Amino acid sequence: MSGPTKTMTVLTCAALVLTTAYTVALGSSGWLWFGLMVLIVVTIGVAASESGAASAGPRRPPDRSGPAGPTGPMGPTGI
Repeated sequence: MSGPTKTMTVLTCAALVLTTAYTVALGSSGWLWFGLMVLIVVTIGVAASESGAASAGPRRPPDRSGPAGPTGPMGPTGI
């Protein structure tokens, strides 16, 4: 997990604690819970996109070693 994703996860957990504390102390607020759910979904999306990009691996440059295939040095038929 990279730095920005880790930071976003910590902030999401802090928002959960604060929203719960607000609800216990002052009563429920639908907008706070809605905002928290949006934040949780965005955090999951960021973590998923990061793990998808990491599993794809680094891109390799195209092989430029020379002609190959049907248009090789011996013409289109390869004979």
